[in-house]
Amino acid sequence: MVVCSCNRLTHTDIENAVADGATRPKDIYAKRGCKAQCGNCVQGVVCLLREARKKHLQTAAILAQQAAPAQMSVALSA
Repeated sequence: MVVCSCNRLTHTDIENAVADGATRPKDIYAKRGCKAQCGNCVQGVVCLLREARKKHLQTAAILAQQAAPAQMSVALSA
């Protein structure tokens, strides 16, 4: 879905930027080498940024939980 028609910024661009560490709308635009022009997209970008960060943090937490038992068994067998 196109979020910013001025810059052809899509929801996938936002998700990829968050995966690369973006935490603010400015980071997302910078990742694409652009900036907000007319400003109509900013509210949508902020909303999708929050959703993507939440999803990214949840995934990281799940992966950490899955890795913890494996690390524990390695430590016990050493």
